[in-house]
Amino acid sequence: MSIPTTTTRRTGGVVPVLAFSGIVVAVMQTLLVPVIKDLPELLSTAPSNATWVMTATLLAGAVSTPIMGRLGDLAGKRRMLLTSLAIMVVGSLICGFTDNLLVMIAGRALQGFAMGAIPLGIGLMRDMLPPEKLGSAMALMSSSIGVGGGLALPLAALVAQHADWHMLFFGAAALGVVSMALTLTFVPESPLRAKGTFDIAGALGLSLGLVLFLLPITKGSDWGWSSGTTLGLFAAALVVLLGWGVMELRLKAPLVDLRTTARREVLLTNLASIMVGVAFYAISLVLPQLLQLPSATGYGLGQSMVVAGLCVAPLGLTMMFTAPVYARLSARFGPKVTLILGMLIIAIGYGAGLGLMSAAWQTIVIAVVVGAGIGLAYSSLPALIIGAVDRSETGAANGLNTLMRSIGTSVSSAVIGMVLANTADHVGGAAIPTMHGFRVSFLIATAAVAVGVLLALFLPGRRAAVAQQEVQLRASSEEDANLERAEEALAHFRGQVLDPAGLPVSHAKVTLIDRRGRQAGAALTDGEGRYALDVPSGGSYVLAATAPGHAPHATAATHHGESHGVDVDLALKAVAERV
Repeated sequence: MSIPTTTTRRTGGVVPVLAFSGIVVAVMQTLLVPVIKDLPELLSTAPSNATWVMTATLLAGAVSTPIMGRLGDLAGKRRMLLTSLAIMVVGSLICGFTDNLLVMIAGRALQGFAMGAIPLGIGLMRDMLPPEKLGSAMALMSSSIGVGGGLALPLAALVAQHADWHMLFFGAAALGVVSMALTLTFVPESPLRAKGTFDIAGALGLSLGLVLFLLPITKGSDWGWSSGTTLGLFAAALVVLLGWGVMELRLKAPLVDLRTTARREVLLTNLASIMVGVAFYAISLVLPQLLQLPSATGYGLGQSMVVAGLCVAPLGLTMMFTAPVYARLSARFGPKVTLILGMLIIAIGYGAGLGLMSAAWQTIVIAVVVGAGIGLAYSSLPALIIGAVDRSETGAANGLNTLMRSIGTSVSSAVIGMVLANTADHVGGAAIPTMHGFRVSFLIATAAVAVGVLLALFLPGRRAAVAQQEVQLRASSEEDANLERAEEALAHFRGQVLDPAGLPVSHAKVTLIDRRGRQAGAALTDGEGRYALDVPSGGSYVLAATAPGHAPHATAATHHGESHGVDVDLALKAVAERV
């Protein structure tokens, strides 16, 4: 499907503003990490209940990813991005005025709902940017999850140490307002709209299934792992999620397009994404608590909130700096290699962390190494997904992949929270995390990335992926004559250039540009605005249309043997179809 791009003038601020929005919503994940050990006391509740103040945000983020992605396709991606940020602001204000556990969980869930901004930002980039800028921009947006989470730690610690902890939420609300203002100023609305309706039942089913799955994980030790309540909730989660999956497969416009998971490379990438998500959140929960525990415990490092935040901040900073490194490595070796390399680096970081917990500088080393690995892994995922699906499926496929990562972080929060709560020592009515709990948490993260590496090894290599794309161009088992006719069908781009009123534009120049930026052909439209261009070979191109009195417009178009057209509501419209 051809995808419209806006002019360079209009997209100059799109990437940094969207990346900033991603960082802002990612801050919600680690906003309370500096005070996590104090949450049971601050909210007058048990440690296992306080865990839900963190898990609710991640769970809401997992659910909001497909919801906001679908609503963005239907009603406009920028509009839904602004809605996500507004919901985050409301949730922040609710949390800022309460000490009640249930109200706090509700507000934190609203904060987490803004995580839908990540796939919306990627979708806006895909709709607006030229192909040569898209890869690096999506890698930056994908990495913003870790960047925001890492940068939030020292700033949140500074606020929590020198002011009332509720100020964290008022600061989050202010960041949301700034992000909304920047989005309104610099990000134009995408002209693309999908047809269909919103899958309300799918949204409710996904939400219920994930809650039923995570609740017994966090409370199982309190209820008993073999109790009827725990086993009943796990069984209910299985029934609800299976029923939800069957329902989604039967819908023409589902909330989550599960059909894309049928391909091996997509399924393996998504499963590896869950493992990376599990590994990412473990370090954010463990290191700040280890650093802040008093040295009288025999293993705590006795650091202040601010110092603890500064020690963990390199996690996000390293992720940010690995984005350009990823681009070079991926260009040379392919995204599969960079994903495996990233996960191996994560495993090395966690493995070393099992023995490097006796000094603050050692935690910095762990944060740097793990951050570098997560940055490489997260940046590889969108490229792997895009390379495995048709261009018309990239939106749904990337949305599903972001959902898998969010599920990974949600599971990590619930599992690590449960481990730390159940291995804690109780002194004077307070639960003190133990070194045993920290090491078990690191072992869980290491095991997760080990499984991720094993899954990634079965992804097709670079040559295999290219060959697979060539096979897809030729259909399955057609006769040689049919193959020749299909190749001839890929020899032309034909279409029509229209003005905003839908009238044909004659004598408009349509130029075909290949992926290296070279002109591959040019033609003038006839009296009905129609053109025809020879195409040297299958692949990705850009069709640029110019005409006197009209703003120029460029449209990305890919040869894959199917006829597609798209109407773009801009000063000059190029409607391209393959014949």
